[in-house]
Amino acid sequence: MFHIAGEEDIRRGKLTDIYFKRTEEILRFKKINPFVKTEVMLKSFPPDYSWGILAGVEEALKLLSGLDSISVKCMPEGSYFREFEPVMTIEGKYLDFGVYETAILGFLCQASGIATSAARCKICAGQKQIFSFGARRVHPSIAPMVDRNAFIGGADGVSTIPGAELIGEEPVGTIPHALILIIGDTVEATRAFHEIIKPEVARISLIDTFNDEKFEAINVSRAMGGKLFGVRLDTPSSRRGDFKKILEEIRWELDIRGFKDVKLMVSGGISEKDIVQLRDIVDAFGIGTSISAAPIIDFALDIVEIEGKPIAKRGKRSGGKKVFRCCECGKDIVVPDTEKKGDYSCASCGSSYDEVFIDAIRSGKSVYDYPEAGVIRDRVIKSFRFLDL
Repeated sequence: MFHIAGEEDIRRGKLTDIYFKRTEEILRFKKINPFVKTEVMLKSFPPDYSWGILAGVEEALKLLSGLDSISVKCMPEGSYFREFEPVMTIEGKYLDFGVYETAILGFLCQASGIATSAARCKICAGQKQIFSFGARRVHPSIAPMVDRNAFIGGADGVSTIPGAELIGEEPVGTIPHALILIIGDTVEATRAFHEIIKPEVARISLIDTFNDEKFEAINVSRAMGGKLFGVRLDTPSSRRGDFKKILEEIRWELDIRGFKDVKLMVSGGISEKDIVQLRDIVDAFGIGTSISAAPIIDFALDIVEIEGKPIAKRGKRSGGKKVFRCCECGKDIVVPDTEKKGDYSCASCGSSYDEVFIDAIRSGKSVYDYPEAGVIRDRVIKSFRFLDL
């Protein structure tokens, strides 16, 4: 038996911190069940972060929909957010949803961390492609979630079959070292791939298994006779030396032999810093741990009103809130939820504000139009003009 929770366990509130169960027991015994308003807000960003990409919304809403007293407003999935901005408000009878706090935060914190890291990598890459290759660095039960949120954040493709099915795309992959080791030769393994795998799959050869990458690149390019799409270097760090110089040498040698169309792809421990350093010579990046093991976004879920009266614990601002966003420069303000956007104009550029939150659940009924992953990704890509690293 694998050490994972089933969907039914989550829906039954079994996946919760025990003190929520004890709170539920006490309140039911005392017959106390107030109508509360709660908000999900960032506690703190990881070091060097100044914004995040919201993800995990679909799963959180599907958990909460159908609960009669519950209404939810939130930023649309794929929205960017900054410090001290609520991203979701949940209101209803406390005992109807309090036990789900652990699961809601789990959905949002990890998914947003992955989407944010993918977005940062995509911004670093500019016009070059990035692919999510991190499934082997996480528990297999959550690999599809990792792939979906990496794609939402900006990845151009994902490697696992269920992850690709979830986003409505074809999975992306090249050749593993195992195939080359078993066949015994890089050129012959590449030929076998070309012979057997369907033609719409790009022919990309892995060139660091046995010999010098430059000569393997030349050999497979010659052998494939113009049918090679690209070469991938997964060279271990212990063998890389000056990795950029190696890549520049390969590019030179391929170009002078007429293989200018052969793309260069790198993988293996690629970080944001590596992407920036290599993006002028590399055409695509396979990114694993930097995305799949991304720092979580440390949201908290707190009560801000009870029976319509503002109240919050120390360190939190009581009362419901809205986020208004300038439609021109992307700057945000947070105001009491009684305010109207027409009462404000942007202090930076003078333009009007849009309200960021949308209705997602009204009295237990879902009114959220769950967009396709590609639509969410487009939203993220368009927001890059407002985001700096």
